[in-house]
Amino acid sequence: MPGGVSSPVRAFKSVGGQPIVFDRVKGSYAWDVDGNRFIDYVGSWGPAICGHSHPEVIAALQETLEKGTSFGAPCELENQLAEMVIDAVPSVEMVRFVNSGTEACMAVLRLMRAYTGRDKVIKFEGCYHGHADMFLVKAGSGVATLGLPDSPGVPRSTTANTLTAPYNDLEAVKELFAENPDAISGVILEPVVGNAGFITPEPGFLEGLRELTKENGALLVFDEVMTGFRISYGGAQSRFGVTPDLTTMGKVIGGGLPVGAYGGKAEIMSMVAPAGPMYQAGTLSGNPLAMTAGIKTLELLKQEGTYEKLESTTQKLISGIIQSAQEAGLNITGNSISAMFGFYLCEGPVRNFEDAKATDTDKFGKLHRAMLERGIYLAPSAFEAGFTSLAHSEDDIDATIKAFQESFALIA
Repeated sequence: MPGGVSSPVRAFKSVGGQPIVFDRVKGSYAWDVDGNRFIDYVGSWGPAICGHSHPEVIAALQETLEKGTSFGAPCELENQLAEMVIDAVPSVEMVRFVNSGTEACMAVLRLMRAYTGRDKVIKFEGCYHGHADMFLVKAGSGVATLGLPDSPGVPRSTTANTLTAPYNDLEAVKELFAENPDAISGVILEPVVGNAGFITPEPGFLEGLRELTKENGALLVFDEVMTGFRISYGGAQSRFGVTPDLTTMGKVIGGGLPVGAYGGKAEIMSMVAPAGPMYQAGTLSGNPLAMTAGIKTLELLKQEGTYEKLESTTQKLISGIIQSAQEAGLNITGNSISAMFGFYLCEGPVRNFEDAKATDTDKFGKLHRAMLERGIYLAPSAFEAGFTSLAHSEDDIDATIKAFQESFALIA
């Protein structure tokens, strides 16, 4: 396997050493093949919001497994999960299930262009929308972690219609609309950036994008593959009160199984085949196992007090991380929302990807290794958000903060 991994963000190239090979996961913990236990803050890169291998999710999967792993035909489970997504996410009146966040973003880009009859799209520097050619422009995340160009093999003609702006910069977006009148199909962004570390929208930024797209006849698309059902039950759009035209989702809605989805206004989604002329298809889309895990996960998240617990847990963690770094005399800035967090080893504020690049990646590599030695598994990149879950206990958080204290002291 190239680099010994099936996805580059799993490699330890930027932090040093070899990637940990996992054997099993449960709750807030992961065990490697040598039997070492780690408190896990990667959470399968976001899906494990209820904790790994939740007993109710596993039981539901076992029941579905007896009925078959793939139908290649409509199933009732699709309708159940679709109703739950539509009820929860303000922008979604119709939804199409796919198999990954990348696939959802590919389809939504085609839909933006089909609906508006325009070819150009605006994305933001450091926002990652999957590895499709047209999105690998200033894409942050694994590209930034590995120090690669945006990617060899991507034709210039493919990205010629992809325009970029700094996140949190409305003036730059206004200029792009002015320079490309009646040519921009829409704006796509992570409403909270999780692929350039963790960057939150400044007051008025999302609202401004909503107005700008309306004024220019373009669509607003929130990529909520990370934030959907994680920073609130209705995603970032519910938390911030800004409703896009279209939304992409993944991770949590599959409960740890391969899944993606895109949805939005019925008028726009009706263009998708077979209801309309824009073609998109998938053999395993709406897979019964993924639908089952998603349904059970959303049922668990709807229970009273869920998001209050996630908020409290994560806030305690990020406060402890920042205090520990400051006590060691290190520059640090960071924050959290619900079950997502992030920090940078530099002075703040961090408003966009350019600011994020000031983080001390060498120190982060040393920190990562020190934390592994203390049984804490962080994403092997200075440019990835961290994830907490309902399974993370007070003891887990206390142990993690203690590990940060010791590790920061070593690298200061």
